[in-house]
Amino acid sequence: FISLDCGLPPNEHSPYFEPLTGLQYSSDSNFVQTGKIAPNKTTLRYFPDGIRNCYNITVKQGTNYLIRARAIYGNYDGLNIPPRFDLYIGPNFWATIDINKYVNGTREEISHIPRSNILDLCLVKTDGSTPFMSTIDIRPLPNNSYITTAGSLKLFSRYYFSNSRFAIRYPDDVYDRIWNSYIQSDWKQISTSLTVNISNSFRLPQDALKTAATPANASAPLIDLEFPESSNAKVYIYLHFAELQVLRVNETREFDISLNGVSINDSYSPLYLQSDTVRNPFPVLCEDRTCIIKLSKSGKSTHPPLLNAIEGFTVADFRQAETEDNDVVAIKGIKAAYGLSRISWQGDPCVPRNFLWDGLNCSDTDASTPPRITSLNLSSSGLTGTIYAGFQFLTHLEKLDLSNNSLTGEVPGFLANIKSLLIINLSKNDLKGPIPQALRNREKEGPKLLVDDGCPPGSCVTKKKFPVKIVALVASAVILVLVKKTPSNVEGASTPDITPRVDFTPTSILEKPIETKKIRFSHAEVIQMTNNFERALGEGGFGVVYHGYLNGLEQVAVKVLSESSSQGYKHFKAEVELLMRVHHINLVNLVGYCDERNHLALIYEYMPNGDLKHHLSGKNGGSVLNWSTRLRIAVDAALGLEYLDIGCRPSMVHRDVKSTNILLSKQFSGKIEDFGLSRSFQLGDESHVSSVIAGTPGYLDPEYYRTGRLAEMSDDWTTFMLNRGDITRIMDPKLHGDYNSRSVWRAIELAMLCANPSSEKRPSMSQVVIELKQCLASENSTRSKNQDTDSHNPFEMSMSFDTKAVPSAR
Repeated sequence: FISLDCGLPPNEHSPYFEPLTGLQYSSDSNFVQTGKIAPNKTTLRYFPDGIRNCYNITVKQGTNYLIRARAIYGNYDGLNIPPRFDLYIGPNFWATIDINKYVNGTREEISHIPRSNILDLCLVKTDGSTPFMSTIDIRPLPNNSYITTAGSLKLFSRYYFSNSRFAIRYPDDVYDRIWNSYIQSDWKQISTSLTVNISNSFRLPQDALKTAATPANASAPLIDLEFPESSNAKVYIYLHFAELQVLRVNETREFDISLNGVSINDSYSPLYLQSDTVRNPFPVLCEDRTCIIKLSKSGKSTHPPLLNAIEGFTVADFRQAETEDNDVVAIKGIKAAYGLSRISWQGDPCVPRNFLWDGLNCSDTDASTPPRITSLNLSSSGLTGTIYAGFQFLTHLEKLDLSNNSLTGEVPGFLANIKSLLIINLSKNDLKGPIPQALRNREKEGPKLLVDDGCPPGSCVTKKKFPVKIVALVASAVILVLVKKTPSNVEGASTPDITPRVDFTPTSILEKPIETKKIRFSHAEVIQMTNNFERALGEGGFGVVYHGYLNGLEQVAVKVLSESSSQGYKHFKAEVELLMRVHHINLVNLVGYCDERNHLALIYEYMPNGDLKHHLSGKNGGSVLNWSTRLRIAVDAALGLEYLDIGCRPSMVHRDVKSTNILLSKQFSGKIEDFGLSRSFQLGDESHVSSVIAGTPGYLDPEYYRTGRLAEMSDDWTTFMLNRGDITRIMDPKLHGDYNSRSVWRAIELAMLCANPSSEKRPSMSQVVIELKQCLASENSTRSKNQDTDSHNPFEMSMSFDTKAVPSAR
């Protein structure tokens, strides 16, 4: 058994034996890296920092476990704000803890078979409240009990039928299940003092089997109702039986068992003092969250039906595969070797994607395929010592950035063993000696090795300009998001009247057709989905964007190329072909397209909150975005651009990132659109020179404008140059001072770095993402502290919830 008393100081009564159960409870400090211990007399661990915090527990792969998490609030923080948060097992959602529904506390339990020898139990913030945990119990179960082909089983009901008011758990229940008693007024209890023979793997406690319920009216059926969490939940009901009365030769107890009117077992007869379990063979749905279990006396039975105990479970469909085991072991070895303590480095490294570890990128796979780590950026991470041998076990790694650290020793030859590696950046370290011949041979095959100048002739690779993409978001989604509008010296050209394409033949119509597996729509279908171009959402250089419905249900945005468009078929083709191969949560999703000779259109997912500029300008009734929301949108846009940088092969440069090209979802998540001017190039290629400068004036990289040389950092530029001074003169007055000045200055300093005229002096894309996330964390932390300071309403809370099941040493 693993029994954790969360928040118990490791040097204070740990471990101890809980007196009611005799179980040994220990502090959770060896199983979690983050969180804080609650003050006062309450022992719990709370997690104010980060989004996802995880317990890391060693288990046996393939073993069925009972996993129980208990959260008892007790107003430990004096805020009287019941928290709400999610629980995950590895990368999969398990349950929502909502203390507002259960003021005395709540527990969640699941029967689950881990897919590896490590179990990640994660608490995830879903709003402004702080996740916390009181106890965690992990108990091995027999592998022939609670096993279905549908998946793991979440408990929603467990009762034994008795007049008793006592709960049953360990040591009476050898698996430490918690059984509550229940009886209805139209039932009567029968019981025995004799021992019931436990013949199956469920091994119910004797006290649960020695009593049973039968209908008070012997001719009536026994009907029990159970209530799962949702009408859409797939339900299994486990019924436990044992005959408790001695029946004469001419007496029988026989009944039919049905669930929601469907037969489970006909003419069932429980055996005298012999345990038995019956369940539905396939999961069922229960309408209106009500499962009806009916036991009906058969025609030849002389006794009414009986039922000793019942359990109800819903299926937890854990579809998402965990990151491949070898990658997890390797990255955790790297973390331990260098003592890295990034708060995001908890739980599964790759999935869910919105909890991806900072500095990592992973392969996009379907849910059933384990993702692989493809990129690792540990630049400027304070690394010391030699290059850790565990890097070579990341066998799908394509990009490794260890630059700007204090690494010593020689460049190891084992890096050549990573056959997928395309870029190795070891610059700005204290490495000595020659480059191994194996690596020099590998570089001839394609991988780029980037180290410092100054090595003996022929010993090391000459340092190359390492093209790292920097986020133009600092121009449009940091400075424009964060500060008030500054007059621009560049006036935008007037927009001509734009109408849908009619009888217009593109000049490049004979170009190679677009190759795609996306849905191709006819012009007639475009007319139908837009209701004959009824509702225009906006217009740009490409043409008018119309609102539409796909199949009459899914909202879409339809961008129609106009005759007066300055972009034409080349840009249309570029956008379609780019979006065919890029897929990221922060890039707008292309649903389909129309390429019917003289009719060109792009069909995107609909973004109900429009573009970022609309909300920043305050025009047309756009809502005022608070500081933390602006930061979050900036992070979203940065993640999208980072994906174009390190997630695409070849890498992409957008060239026209601005606030009008950042769209907002219903939840105000940011997504980048308009890829018509995007260009791709191979990493490390310094020869990509464009004869035609493309992009919006004021958002162009001056180095790109001056030289025509396109690199990944070309997506970073802003016309705003800010001087440190009175912050209120810089910030958007619509924020009314509601922001943390520390996080503001941090963001502005980042913006200044990104606006450096020299691309070499700008931070890497991944560094921008990390800095913005830290700005957001700083802002959220300050808001949380302010709530702590302003609260003066402590209250006493009853702790009567399931007191027998709570370690009494609390």
